[in-house]
Amino acid sequence: MAVRSRRNFPYAIESLEIEGYKSLGQRKVIELKALTLIAGVNSSGKSSIMQPLLLLKQTVDAPYDPGPLQLDGPNVSVTSVEQVLSKTLSATARSRGFSLGVSATGSQTKVRFNKDATGNLRVAEYSGYFLPGQDDPITIREGMPQTQLRKLIEPLLRAADLPDLFKERQSKLTVTRDRFMLSPAIEYERGRTTTTIPLNFGGKGDISDIASRIIHLPALRGNPLRTYRTASVDVRYPGRFDTYTAGIISYWQNNKRVEKLQQLRKDVEELGLTWKIEARQVEDTQVELLVGRLPQARQGGARDLVNIADVGFGVSQTLPVVVALLAAIPGQLVYLEQPEIHLHPRAQLKFAQLVRRAIERGVRIVIETHSSIFLRAIQTIVAQGALDPDEVAMHWFTRDRSSGETQISTADLQDDGSFGDWPEDFDDVYMASESAYLNAAMLRTAVG
Repeated sequence: MAVRSRRNFPYAIESLEIEGYKSLGQRKVIELKALTLIAGVNSSGKSSIMQPLLLLKQTVDAPYDPGPLQLDGPNVSVTSVEQVLSKTLSATARSRGFSLGVSATGSQTKVRFNKDATGNLRVAEYSGYFLPGQDDPITIREGMPQTQLRKLIEPLLRAADLPDLFKERQSKLTVTRDRFMLSPAIEYERGRTTTTIPLNFGGKGDISDIASRIIHLPALRGNPLRTYRTASVDVRYPGRFDTYTAGIISYWQNNKRVEKLQQLRKDVEELGLTWKIEARQVEDTQVELLVGRLPQARQGGARDLVNIADVGFGVSQTLPVVVALLAAIPGQLVYLEQPEIHLHPRAQLKFAQLVRRAIERGVRIVIETHSSIFLRAIQTIVAQGALDPDEVAMHWFTRDRSSGETQISTADLQDDGSFGDWPEDFDDVYMASESAYLNAAMLRTAVG
């Protein structure tokens, strides 16, 4: 029997609420656990559930203020807000835009985007925590009247230990924007000088901090290169994580992170990819990734290494996934899109063990997958008692054939790894294909 140990980490995302985004027109809420599995047929809205959060990430990551959202970025690429507004809604409902709600440990944040009268993207409203002692989130709207804003904020202002400057009569309340966050602010005038100070200190669950910590690996992780850029190793990895893989391995080598390197080599060998990974500095800004030419070590083969561009595509596609799971810290969210791509079925089974080890370290993982083998491996680990079923969320996505609206079904795993009624099981497809083959083979034999 698995030990039940739901662990809480600061800023760990526990649920997402999406409304008005692509095929998620109606409000949808999904729970994120230590391991969240997202499955479903093609174009069922699986990626759409995470994209609003990735839009926040690339907006925070941008080295400049791109406005309310950076639409065209490394994690999500659209060129117009019209491309993400739900076509499943009426024109009136669509004009309200789309919203994202994030529940993290001890906090709730919600932000809604739409277009202003001139057609520009704007933050319509923002709900969050701004001041010490604030028990519940407060919703701030763009252009909120002074009287309405004061009614919301004044009780907190009286309770907070604010500098006397804020209490003088020359000050007034206003609303300011910082990328996708709206904040109440105190505007203070003295002579010809106006100073605006946002009231966003002492709050909890800073959504910009939460978004910036997400590790994201898309399904297509780039072609293998001869050399890679060096990179800083931190809890924040702006953009796509695959660009950091070589730099992180180099950092582990240079800083004698023996436990990380040993686990990395064990993981890639367990997957049957290679027995050794080595980063070699080419120049100050470039690193070469070398891998063992054979899947397992052999006597006298310590120098039998080749550039990663000279081995199978599976190594370069899977290595970023393995490194991401090892680099993530407790509570950090790792979002993997189809990590099983280019993995042999045996490796897909083994990959579930890498996921289990990351969860044991406290990493929170969201996996979008088409692999029935990987899902079965997770069920097996649960049945063996090595993974608590309460730590796993399984969400199945489908689309209504007439409206195009995404429907989400959630399955609760049992102690034996079973998940009860599953709307559409991969096993049905497998059994149908097996049956079709056996019938064809039997017919061919009979004819012969």
